[in-house]
Amino acid sequence: MSPLSKGETFEPIDYVNPNIGGMAHLLKPTLPLIHLPNSMMRISKQPQGYDQEKITHFPINIVSHRMAAVGRIMVTKEEINTNFDSWSSEYDHDFEVVKPYYYSVLLENPDIDVDLTSTEHTAFYLFKYNSGNELNLYIQTLNTGQIELSPDRKTIEGFEIVSGVKVYFYMVLKGLIEKFGTFQPGLRHNNQKRIEGDQAGVYLTIAAQKNYPVKLKVGISYISVEQAAKHLDKELPDWDFELVTQKNRAVWNQALSKIKVEGGSDDKKKVFYTALYRCLERMVNISEDGQYFSSYDDAVHDDGGISFYVDDWAWDTYRAQHPLQILINPQEQIKKITSYIRMYEQSGSIPLFPTLPGDLGCMNGNHPSAIITDAYIKGLRGFDIGKAYEGLKKRALESTMLPWCNGPLTELDEFYHKNGFFPSLKPGQQEHVKEVDELEKRQAVSVTLGHSYDDWCLAILARELGKKDDYEFFLGKSQNYKNLFNPQNEFFAPRSEDGEWVKPFDPIISGGFGGRDYFTENNAWTYLFDVQHDVQGLIQLVGGREQFIAKLDALFTEKCGTRRSTYFAQFPDATGLVGQFAMGNEPSLHIPYLYNYAGVPWKTQKRIRMLMDLWFTNSPFGMCGDEDGGGLSSFYVFSAMGFYPVTPGSPLYNIGSPLFSKTEIDLGNDKIFKIEAKNCSARNKYIQSAKLNGKKLDRPFFSHSDIIDGGILILTMGPRPNFEWGKNT
Repeated sequence: MSPLSKGETFEPIDYVNPNIGGMAHLLKPTLPLIHLPNSMMRISKQPQGYDQEKITHFPINIVSHRMAAVGRIMVTKEEINTNFDSWSSEYDHDFEVVKPYYYSVLLENPDIDVDLTSTEHTAFYLFKYNSGNELNLYIQTLNTGQIELSPDRKTIEGFEIVSGVKVYFYMVLKGLIEKFGTFQPGLRHNNQKRIEGDQAGVYLTIAAQKNYPVKLKVGISYISVEQAAKHLDKELPDWDFELVTQKNRAVWNQALSKIKVEGGSDDKKKVFYTALYRCLERMVNISEDGQYFSSYDDAVHDDGGISFYVDDWAWDTYRAQHPLQILINPQEQIKKITSYIRMYEQSGSIPLFPTLPGDLGCMNGNHPSAIITDAYIKGLRGFDIGKAYEGLKKRALESTMLPWCNGPLTELDEFYHKNGFFPSLKPGQQEHVKEVDELEKRQAVSVTLGHSYDDWCLAILARELGKKDDYEFFLGKSQNYKNLFNPQNEFFAPRSEDGEWVKPFDPIISGGFGGRDYFTENNAWTYLFDVQHDVQGLIQLVGGREQFIAKLDALFTEKCGTRRSTYFAQFPDATGLVGQFAMGNEPSLHIPYLYNYAGVPWKTQKRIRMLMDLWFTNSPFGMCGDEDGGGLSSFYVFSAMGFYPVTPGSPLYNIGSPLFSKTEIDLGNDKIFKIEAKNCSARNKYIQSAKLNGKKLDRPFFSHSDIIDGGILILTMGPRPNFEWGKNT
């Protein structure tokens, strides 16, 4: 199948290349997911990675971003072999088509073409014979499960338990079944129809008819097998694969058309629309015909017309992914925030990493405070803000701040609330707090900085809700970051419980693996600028405007101080390095925009263009770090449009340097915000002058209220900086 019909012009969907980022720089590759925006059903060939030479199988579903899959589906042509390792087939990317709505590949070993597409809760496979007279279809659970086959009705149904959650499936086959049976590792039962236990599977030998492909429809549910079957009846009522594919193409094109760009190269458009596609993966809508299963109280609920969303990693997504959704999908964002509130009501805790099985409690911080405050301050309503604030405040004051830990306060948290900083261990001192994760350590400096920002968000929300005492309380706590600034070395640095600075301390290499004794995945250079909520306070802390600019400049030029191989062995997350700036990790995303606050916005413009050109490309190497389901992609979408939300929780946007001559953002209700960059080109990256809604704009900032009812930002671009524009911030 060609992704474009004859004579059809390119639309936004045709610029999406899901193979971008398929080669990881150090850690995880991107997934070329086949799905609809925010849908439950998500499929990607396995194993992960563009460099993999073989396909082992296709999962029944990927239930959590990059972490958990359900089941295996695979076809072979040789004699029945229920050993999973024998199913693998070589393939060639030149015989592969990858689109968000459609995937096609030639499995070379059995000489079988596989086509697939998906809807909200279903998947549709075609297996096309090229030679031979039969194929073998295998369906197996990855974990404990149950499968039952009905050869007469040509159905397969069952479930698999993933992290305590039952994932149900119902499948219907179109093809002539010649043989069937069940299996588990080391066991095979010919003509048996039902099996349960670990890695339970069924096999079917199906007669070959070259011009009549075998078809398989798969429905999933977190409620019941019957509900999975209902999804098939509703979403795949017949066997017209082409019709389903074209409908899915239209859905994607409509979603991606929320932002339209003109100018720039085709490669730039492909990177842009691929990034936008990745921003529409999460959160995941798991409502099913007005009901949803929640792991937060292990019950099925009516959704009351408001869909229930899971699978979010707040540490990664609060920075740009959620602010982007406020602009382009505000009604869905209201539902996502409502989902956070429901999780709090059902479990007693606001989750940090709400996944299908529950809150993973990964990373650190109370960043749902940023997600919810940002939405509220930008005018979103329709969710219970009082209940949200209650949950956020409870999380801030009654839950541990320890990284990768869910639970009540520990002695370290008590120390923080009393003294205003999270304490670090001295070199050689043994950990005595049992709740501290053995790998993740205390991350004491970044915990202090992160919670200072989160408490600022709570202060803003308290102010909006008329809670004056809470506002003053949390505003005071938002200044805790200053307690870890060491004026002797001009970095945020670790302090022990006795208040002494931990020595020796090297801002590049101190902190052990990933800097985790003191920091999170990065070193002191990155976290020097981790004060999104009080940039002017940070500028004064480091000695004023000139010193701040010098520090920012030094960030992009400072060497590793050791062999790069040694450096990356210690900091594998710090990919996309430019000096000590790590483009491939989320704490760095806002940093290039901080020049705006010091009166040198031309430096932001130069840095942003260089970083986008260098690290985001139309190739398997085109994503410079762990993409994290929209974490890095949302940075690119914003930056390519020409602005960025440095401080979620504030309605202010920072202006950068747009890649495209024209951008239109559909805000809904027939309201359009336009960015026009006159003379924009690779060389013409510097802003000479600006107008916002017909008025001269001399600052590198504008407010959400300036654009939310529609408007136009006109930037006149040139090849050399205008040092006067935006210098008075």
